[in-house]
Amino acid sequence: MKLFPSNTIAWYTAKMFLIRSAAFLIGLIVILESLDLLGESGKILAAAGNGEAELWTYVSLRVPQLVQLFLPFSVLLATLVTLATLNQNSEVVIFKAAGISAHQILGPLFIASFGIAVANFTFNERITTHASQALKVWQENEYRRGPAIAKVASESWVRGGDDLFRANSVDGSGNATVLQGVTIYDRADNRLMRIVMADSARPAADGWQLAGVKIFDVARGTVAAAPALDFPSVVVPRQFTTTSINPAWIPLWDLWPQIAEQRAAGKPVDTLIAAAWHKISGPLSTVLMPLLGAVAAFGLARSGRLFVRAVIGMFLGFAFFVADNFMLAMGNFGTVPPLMAAWAPFLLFLLIGEAVLIRTEE
Repeated sequence: MKLFPSNTIAWYTAKMFLIRSAAFLIGLIVILESLDLLGESGKILAAAGNGEAELWTYVSLRVPQLVQLFLPFSVLLATLVTLATLNQNSEVVIFKAAGISAHQILGPLFIASFGIAVANFTFNERITTHASQALKVWQENEYRRGPAIAKVASESWVRGGDDLFRANSVDGSGNATVLQGVTIYDRADNRLMRIVMADSARPAADGWQLAGVKIFDVARGTVAAAPALDFPSVVVPRQFTTTSINPAWIPLWDLWPQIAEQRAAGKPVDTLIAAAWHKISGPLSTVLMPLLGAVAAFGLARSGRLFVRAVIGMFLGFAFFVADNFMLAMGNFGTVPPLMAAWAPFLLFLLIGEAVLIRTEE
């Protein structure tokens, strides 16, 4: 009834698993980073003053992204190789003859993979987020040295009820917010009633106070001018001043408050919520890999089906990655709720893996 009936066997299998996981991860990163650097080195060296140091800077910023992306793949491959080796050497038969169940054989791998998941989450949130942002800014600056070239701010669009607001520029925040070059599409029941154009707008008690106003009446086709106009609206200043955020650049503990700010500003946050939950479910997917690859551990090696079992385990693992990316994409499109987009593949393949293991071995 112990979780680890033999500490020696538990440490033996966990050590094999960890060594192979590290070996696969290092091998994949070396190969993929070499190929990636071949494609980007020309662009990096094309910038004036860049040399070998900038190539190593690119490697240091790119490697964290590769670790985040390929660590679960490395754990899957390590699981298959570890369990297939134990099966081929008849060590699984010895374990089971000693009274150790299938779940107890996999127990050390679960604990080790959970430790990998925690380390991966910490690495992603503390290192990969900053590296991704720095690399993106550097790439947008065409790998040049010095500060990034500031881009002209694009116009801001905001919706409040049926009305649409467009501002060419936004200054200040809160009650001190000033909109310049304002156009308001005044609609009722999805029908455009009038277009209100103003030189500037400031927050008022129940809406906005416009200055230098021109009003185009859609029904009459007439234009009227006024020095000022109070325009009632549910649009608030923070809808203009809250900036769009990239979840890949922000640690999880900073992302949740920013999501709350976006929600308070009346902006859609389902995509951000899905990305925030996926910051947890993504690294935690490494815990599934021993379960999905367990089919390679059992069955007699001399039956000649060990390779088939390894292929089945690999298929289950890659099917999970496909389903995970598919559901995350559906969450970004708003087709499924954020929690489902982040956690449905994990829970589905957890049940599939347990069903296969219990039905075949337990």
